[in-house]
Amino acid sequence: MARIFMKGCEAIAEAAVRAGCRFFAGYPITPQNEIPEYFARRMPEVGGVFIQGESEVASVNMVYGAASAGTRSMTSSSSPGVALKSEGISYCAAARIPMVYANISRGGPGVGSIHPAQMDYFQATKASGNGGFEMLVFAPSSVQEAVDMTYSAFDYADRDMNPVLILADGVIGTMMEPVNLPEAKSDEEVAAIKESKKSWACIGHKLDYANRAWIQPGNWSTMVMQNENIKAAELYKSWEKDAQVEEYLVEDAEVVIASYGISARIAKSAVEELRKEGIKAGLIRPITVHPFPYKAFDNINYNTCKAVLDVEMSIPAQFVHDVAIGVKERCPIETCLCSGGNIMSREAIIEAVKKINEK
Repeated sequence: MARIFMKGCEAIAEAAVRAGCRFFAGYPITPQNEIPEYFARRMPEVGGVFIQGESEVASVNMVYGAASAGTRSMTSSSSPGVALKSEGISYCAAARIPMVYANISRGGPGVGSIHPAQMDYFQATKASGNGGFEMLVFAPSSVQEAVDMTYSAFDYADRDMNPVLILADGVIGTMMEPVNLPEAKSDEEVAAIKESKKSWACIGHKLDYANRAWIQPGNWSTMVMQNENIKAAELYKSWEKDAQVEEYLVEDAEVVIASYGISARIAKSAVEELRKEGIKAGLIRPITVHPFPYKAFDNINYNTCKAVLDVEMSIPAQFVHDVAIGVKERCPIETCLCSGGNIMSREAIIEAVKKINEK
């Protein structure tokens, strides 16, 4: 298929439509506004439903309801809006309802700024809502990756009966790049997906409080809830096989940069510039930030590596905590950070690597 020039938010929405998403509910917030705007136009063209809820809370619970009926469903927001949706996302996790959502993140804490940031890492990977549930979390570094991850996210959600998060940022969401869009699922394929969910979907089954995943979780007994959490823990453990990572020039690197999303894309260009100057830099880029690819850090040659440099658009650093688990105190960890809507610069990364190299 020919490449198409698209903005990140619009490309995410189109990928979802092509994956068979037929229900979207959302609420305006910068910098993700183009996602609901695109869905508002696109959904009627494919027989889907778009709703702008009266709030983030209303929107995510509409998605909870639509997904419970077996329809591939999605929502999106930015940072404080995702915080408002966290209870509904937790409900979907408790009830084992497959849904997909995107966070086109901005600065914080609180309302913060409307500019790009990576300050929702803990929220995305450690505490997306109450109750300790976990999700697959994908972190694109390009618009093409955002398309591919969104398209596949619906399959992962259905496979695991669990929410899936696309953790992007304001740069990925608002930049324009050429992309190859996946083939759209036909009406027959979309119908077949919904048909395959009839055994559990909320479509008029006789109530069975012990086994119906879609029953409002507050009605469960303590032992049923415990057993469901045991099953969920087994699911989360199985995700080690799904961890994805890019390792770039790590084998002989004297400084390894660890980064994700747009910061990693900038860091990769810094690695290339540093190599031209004879400085042996490398990059580890988690593509899934949950599960985190800790094993990738075992591939560093700690006999020659002077330090691992954590690069992220967050102050205080958050991503660095998982980096530290991967490094296991085998070498020092330095940081290169920015925040408040400032975008990481290649020059700052190069300077940070050179300082390490001079020590």
